Amino acid sequence: MKELFRVLTPTDALQLLHANLTPQIQAERVPLAAALDRVLAEDLIAPLDVPDFARSTMDGFAVRAPDTYGASEGLPAYLKVTGEIFMGTRADVSVGVGETVRIATGGMLPAGADAVVMVELTQDVDASTIEVVKPVAPGENVLQVGEDIMAGTAVLPLGHTLRPQDLGGLASLGIVEVVVARKLRVAIVSGGDEVVPPDQTPGPGQIRDVNTSTIVALVQRAGHEPVPLGVAPDDYEAIASLARRGMAQADVVILSAGSSVSVRDMTADVITSLGKPGILVHGVSLRPGKPTILAVADGKPVFGLPGNPVSCMVTFDLFVGPTLALLSGAEAPRRQSVSARLARNIASAAGREDYVQVKLESRDGEVWAVPVFGKSGLIYTLIRADGMVRVELDAGGLSEGTMVPVILF
Repeated sequence: MKELFRVLTPTDALQLLHANLTPQIQAERVPLAAALDRVLAEDLIAPLDVPDFARSTMDGFAVRAPDTYGASEGLPAYLKVTGEIFMGTRADVSVGVGETVRIATGGMLPAGADAVVMVELTQDVDASTIEVVKPVAPGENVLQVGEDIMAGTAVLPLGHTLRPQDLGGLASLGIVEVVVARKLRVAIVSGGDEVVPPDQTPGPGQIRDVNTSTIVALVQRAGHEPVPLGVAPDDYEAIASLARRGMAQADVVILSAGSSVSVRDMTADVITSLGKPGILVHGVSLRPGKPTILAVADGKPVFGLPGNPVSCMVTFDLFVGPTLALLSGAEAPRRQSVSARLARNIASAAGREDYVQVKLESRDGEVWAVPVFGKSGLIYTLIRADGMVRVELDAGGLSEGTMVPVILF
């Protein structure tokens, strides 16, 4: 039986893989409407100021700030109303000493004015006069030219993944197209004599393919294009044929199942045949996911992920996700987490990282992490869970009541 040699920590294994990859980012121009979750392939520089005119942030009156100094309820400042400015129109009036104009939120500040008094701080005296009961400072309640972003400054950096608010900000600058990294194509091969497609009824000893659907969704969520190639039996040529198709059609190849030490598993031999340098890591100090394979074949990353659904998802998160980010020039993915109190003891062997699924519960105003124990072949341990707790390499376990970060799914 083959052994798992040179078992590395997850961090060391990922670093070794990335050291053997040379990202070559291909860019394409897409309309803003299609840019959500895409990775910028160039720095974005503001072509103009936002806002490009001084405007009011309140409904009120545009004033010269010195005309309001000393104003109070008992001794208000009296100003003559000489006009009104509406949103979306040019300010064709000006404000002189002792004068003011009505202005709506978003309205252009007229010449001569340097502040806006909120309407709540004024009283109408007659049709053309108001009293101001509180002073304002220069610039108060006004957005100045370029206060949001100035022309020539960096808006978003190369490698940034575009969010909804980013698209709104770019629209405000008149940017309707962006240059982004091309989506990576990720070939997915599932294997095993016992595995059948999900639309088939399993025979005795068979199970439906879970991992392809899971990996497809994970690839899509990472912003890339999955290329599912089907299920191969435990036959070297069948697995190799699909793997070669993946190498020809995709930028990344994932083989799910067949990465354990079983003599029937063909994954390692198949991956070795795909190109140089070949397998870099076969075995990671990790549970679940120890038999993971990390390889590079002719410049393309190839992953041999465990067949058990929990192991497959954990190892995708640890190794595939960061590699997709590297190859697309994206900033390293940030794991969202919350702090919670552990509801039960978690045992762990020294010398490996453990990832334990947990469900979050609210108890007396505090968030608790309840371990969802189950073998790595049970997909519903993931479905019942909200996230994972990581047990450090040499922690030896975690005690009930400990505050722990929960990595959210």
